Amino acid sequence: MASTTRRLLLQSRQCPSRIRCRASPKHTAQWQRPLSTTTRRCADGTTKEGSASAANTKALAEPLDDITPTISSSKPSKADRDAAMLSALQQSLSELDPDFVADALRKGKQGIPIQGDDGLTLDKDEDFDIEEDDKRRTAVGFWAEGEESMGPDEDYYGDDITSHGHGELEKHRELREYARLIAWELPLLSHLARPFEIPTSATPFRFRYTSYLGESHPATNKVVVEFSPSDLSTTHSLTPVQVSKMIKLAGPRYNPSTSIIKLSCEQFDTQSQNKRFLGETITGLIKEAQDSKETFEDVPFDFRHHKPKARFAFPKEWVLTAERKQYLAEKRRSVAQMEDQRLNNGELVDGKTVIETSLPFMEQVQQTETVAVGGARGKALR
Repeated sequence: MASTTRRLLLQSRQCPSRIRCRASPKHTAQWQRPLSTTTRRCADGTTKEGSASAANTKALAEPLDDITPTISSSKPSKADRDAAMLSALQQSLSELDPDFVADALRKGKQGIPIQGDDGLTLDKDEDFDIEEDDKRRTAVGFWAEGEESMGPDEDYYGDDITSHGHGELEKHRELREYARLIAWELPLLSHLARPFEIPTSATPFRFRYTSYLGESHPATNKVVVEFSPSDLSTTHSLTPVQVSKMIKLAGPRYNPSTSIIKLSCEQFDTQSQNKRFLGETITGLIKEAQDSKETFEDVPFDFRHHKPKARFAFPKEWVLTAERKQYLAEKRRSVAQMEDQRLNNGELVDGKTVIETSLPFMEQVQQTETVAVGGARGKALR
């Protein structure tokens, strides 16, 4: 496909010939209707003095000594016309948008150029159909207005890989990204590390969170808190009566085996909201336990919700003490000594030896077996 510069040049060459053909038709009409009924006035007759035509005639009759004639009566040559058209074409191209020219050059066909008569390069073929602009511009609708243009597509030469290959490359890039994080970012986390501190009585609440290493999961919003009511007697100055009231208010959330109250919340979308709800719940429990209007002393403890698990202890008789280890060692030694004696005396039966010595005699002894032969069915034997 020819470039935009070559198309404009070839079209400008064809325009004058077309105009000449239209201006000089082969067949002319025999009679043409006049444009006006007014009589024609010729300028060849004598003019009156003082008129404009007389002044013009007089001025033309005077000699021009100071002015050199520059207009020739002959028509311009073909070379002059080509030069004029080329200069006009260059001026028009210089006024075009550089991006448009670059796009046109990119869309042009890449072939071996042919040298023309006027020194310009032409293409081999004569296919000068002008392509439309980028079809994506016309396909852009209302919803794509204001989006950044991705630019023209790159030329495709059939050297790209398949979509599966691009997927493998994407996986490789992801692995390399995590490798860079491991090598350069993770060692920096050591500056944020803090030594472990054993919880004191001033921090009786223990919160537990769930994380799936950045993956979204419904269980990540759940927050669990555990505390012992007896620890609150130090931090919140609760009396034994108030501690027992809190245990009764906790109900089935109290474990009598461990003396720990366990609360959880996952009704909100974030961990911070669930933790705040648990904090407000604990504050409400402490406030109700400190209320002296009702102490619930007449209400007995109800631990029917708790079913302790049976934990079987290892029998003390089975514990391997030093005396038992010595007894087992002596017993094994005596058993080995008895087997050795039986082996030497021939009292120990060896199955392999028995089979090797008994098989030859069993092949020689062959006993005949009797086979019962009956008569024909339905017939009496004579």
